[in-house]
Amino acid sequence: MMQKYAGGRITQADVSDFVFKDFLHGRLTYLHWNKGKEMAPTISEQGGTLLVRKLPDPTKAFVGDVVVLKDPETLDNFLVRRLAAIEGYEMVSSDEKDEPFVLEENQCWVLADNENLKPQEARDSRILGPVSMMNIVGRVVYCLRTAVDHGPVQNSHPSSRMDSPVLEVELDIDEMANNHKA
Repeated sequence: MMQKYAGGRITQADVSDFVFKDFLHGRLTYLHWNKGKEMAPTISEQGGTLLVRKLPDPTKAFVGDVVVLKDPETLDNFLVRRLAAIEGYEMVSSDEKDEPFVLEENQCWVLADNENLKPQEARDSRILGPVSMMNIVGRVVYCLRTAVDHGPVQNSHPSSRMDSPVLEVELDIDEMANNHKA
């Protein structure tokens, strides 16, 4: 995003920030639009512009994180869900007919935040089953619901610590607002 400078002055800090973000390091984040009731109240049903931290290594996602993942049924689409369990976790159903099972290597369990939805409506692991960790492409770190309703997304403590410096450098509310589709 191009910044506007009063009187044409660019400070050394502005130049350093631009060089660090865009040339030396590249962006660690991207914007993603999400709409639907699955992640309410974290993300508004009317939609939200999300700042997503890229995760080239999906093992850097932790239980409790809101993640963007490739839809296992349609790989051209993406889902936003909360990571509920990872490999080694024992999964026990509330339905007594279902046998407990343990998530295998590189498998995870993702759930919608909206507890009022039936599994069919939520399209999460209750319907999809275990999902490959390799489907995770990023972690949602910030959500802009409206121009006055925005803030960091509640993720796991380790992720919040790792993402804090990224938010300081790459969060640009004006850019998010300009890309907001609501």
